[in-house]
Amino acid sequence: MKILLDANISWKLTNILRPVFGDCAHVDLIGLAVPAEDVDIWDYALQNGYTIITKDNDFLDLLELRGFPPKIILLKTGNNSSKALVELLINSKQMIEDLENNEYGLLEIIKNSR
Repeated sequence: MKILLDANISWKLTNILRPVFGDCAHVDLIGLAVPAEDVDIWDYALQNGYTIITKDNDFLDLLELRGFPPKIILLKTGNNSSKALVELLINSKQMIEDLENNEYGLLEIIKNSR
């Protein structure tokens, strides 16, 4: 599995998530302009086989316009700590794997902040 973390998620999570998900990259560390435009992130993910993990609803517009791939995991989590995000993603691993293996392009993971 190849996941690409958007800029609104800490780059520090890549090393924590890599053993769980395999190839994990962050948009600020892959050679795109910082800050990267959403369309550039989309194109990079498409060309390199990544699923994008983001909190940015703008990716829904790109998904509607362009279809998939890449697939999108939209986190609707409010203001959670990085630790809480890691736990949420690890606990959602089966759903994320199911996204990779099914014919739909969007997974929304919803959690209230606490």
